[in-house]
Amino acid sequence: MRNPPRRRANWVIVVSYLVALLLTIWPLPNWAEPFRPAWVVLATIYWCLFLPHRVGLLVTFGVGILVDTLTGSLLGEHALALLLVAWITLKLHLQIRVFPWWQQTLAVLVLMLIYTFVLFWVDGMLGYTQGAMLRWMPVFITTLLWPWVMQSLLLLQQRYQVS
Repeated sequence: MRNPPRRRANWVIVVSYLVALLLTIWPLPNWAEPFRPAWVVLATIYWCLFLPHRVGLLVTFGVGILVDTLTGSLLGEHALALLLVAWITLKLHLQIRVFPWWQQTLAVLVLMLIYTFVLFWVDGMLGYTQGAMLRWMPVFITTLLWPWVMQSLLLLQQRYQVS
């Protein structure tokens, strides 16, 4: 007797991106705005690490365009930075995946530095200026959140058998 085919739980990936997008545009007080984590980057890094055959560059580009649209930034700015992060993550996913959590956190720090530098570079070409603390603080906040986000998404992935 054969088992019925298991339905893929694509909705978990979609919902995680929707939550990340919602948290990206959620209103914060003025003093907390510079500390907003890059939720979409965390979701992209997670899915590119653990399900590289399901979330690739095309999905990342679409999500990046959504981030640009929702935040009102230059169209393609976040998409370019997110594509670069996803490409590096996809190339190194086999190595990063076997790291202990603290080394994965350091890898996320490097990826966040690359993401923020690309945004800094594009904004600099456009003539937008921002203070150093305001620019680089989300890098550290996002990096500190990585272990918790990774564990939460891992539990969801296992619970709903996303593969």
